[in-house]
Amino acid sequence: MSMESIDKSILDSISAHVAILDKSGRILQTNRAWNDFHLKNAPKGAVQTPDMNYLAVCESATGPGAEKAREVALGIKSVAREEIDEFELQYDCHGSGVKRWFNLRVTRLNAPGQPRLVVSHENITQIKTAEEKILQREVMLKDQAQKLEQANSALTFLLDQIKKERSELEEKVMAQIKHLALPYLNKLASSDLSPEQKALARAAVENLKEITSPFARSLSSRFLGLTPTEIQVAGLIKEGQTSKEIAEALNTSPRTVDFHRANLRRKLGLKDRAQNLRTYLLSLA
Repeated sequence: MSMESIDKSILDSISAHVAILDKSGRILQTNRAWNDFHLKNAPKGAVQTPDMNYLAVCESATGPGAEKAREVALGIKSVAREEIDEFELQYDCHGSGVKRWFNLRVTRLNAPGQPRLVVSHENITQIKTAEEKILQREVMLKDQAQKLEQANSALTFLLDQIKKERSELEEKVMAQIKHLALPYLNKLASSDLSPEQKALARAAVENLKEITSPFARSLSSRFLGLTPTEIQVAGLIKEGQTSKEIAEALNTSPRTVDFHRANLRRKLGLKDRAQNLRTYLLSLA
């Protein structure tokens, strides 16, 4: 098959910019896409002749693309000497405010007679643009993830600080009640008061002790819907007191205590369960 027998219409139907070279790198034939691109993008005054040596142009290139051009020249020589079957290289060809990328490929054309080389430049701008967008998206997502992680760390630190300050405040209040309030109330309950006044003083002491107990704080923090009276009843139930004993301690009726028991079972999720209320409360202590 001679070069003249290659149908030009076949070459022109290829979207890539294609040139057929001889072994020395001289251009023997180009397709329409190659010619159109040269006309639109070649430097002013540049002329492409049918027998231009493409290899020599690459070897003598200067400017920003000179390094890539020399790499192409070496690739063409390697394919021509049959050291490699094909050579491939991606490069950018930006100009006139337009970004473009191409994939250059050099292969041998196995045909009778002198060996020929096929050089093709395929426009891969859409692929590279998509890759750039994906990369930008990945960078943006990585940045957002880093910021989110920093925000989570800051929030965790803030919550830990709040928890620590709350714990310190609770301990301070508990210590003040224990050392500054209870001693005086105990002394008052033991002083020369009427039975009713002593009962009130003792009730105040017991209520303050209940407030400072770890069980009461645990119960109130887990179940915020409990009333102070329900927390007090729960504490006495945990100690094993009967409804009658609780009623006497709180100066109320056993029926009222039973009402609080029912509310506790409902609020603690034990309404339809057979679990003993005191056993459950002991598990929270």
